[in-house]
Amino acid sequence: MEFDFARLKPQERYKLLTALVVPRPIAWVTTLNEDGSVNAAPFSFFNVMGSDPGVLVISVGNHGRVRPKDTAANIRRTGFFVVQMVSEELAEAMNVTATEFPEGVSEVAVAGLELAPSAQVPVPRIARAPAGFECKLHSVLEIGRNRLVIGEVLHAFVQDEFIADAQRYHVKTEALRLIGRMHGRGGYTRTREIFEMPRVSYEEWQARQAEKT
Repeated sequence: MEFDFARLKPQERYKLLTALVVPRPIAWVTTLNEDGSVNAAPFSFFNVMGSDPGVLVISVGNHGRVRPKDTAANIRRTGFFVVQMVSEELAEAMNVTATEFPEGVSEVAVAGLELAPSAQVPVPRIARAPAGFECKLHSVLEIGRNRLVIGEVLHAFVQDEFIADAQRYHVKTEALRLIGRMHGRGGYTRTREIFEMPRVSYEEWQARQAEKT
């Protein structure tokens, strides 16, 4: 099948993109509301985009067609946010914060989340998050109805139990038991099964080809 995106409706494009681009990591983002309370919301149109400097990109949509979601408005106003990674243990709490609660209702309180101070930004962390990144806003890129929030990572944190070798910056990735998104609403996956393939140099590849002949 072939699909011409120019002929598709936004929801039809969404179905194809979310079904094919999997698994997608989840950015569990905390920001500060105008009254100083903490907003928490998950986003799966997200990934790391560079290491010099460390850069994360999150796509944050609107309420309806016009009004930016609280996460986007808060980041614009304060210039800071925290991205937490989501473990299996915290999956249900994360899912609660995806609910669009009425104004004045705290997702953090409803989900029973404890907060902790961040090291370099004014936005608190989710205390039980296995790892995450404190970010400052670099820029916002708007393409059509897509709002790409680009954040520069100022600080990373990882719970001690998941550190294999702090001097070498080695993390016990499998032990984090992070989850990701699969297709659209309601689909998730675990990251317990990891396999490795050593990268082959061009010389090694040539040698292997010669062996075959």
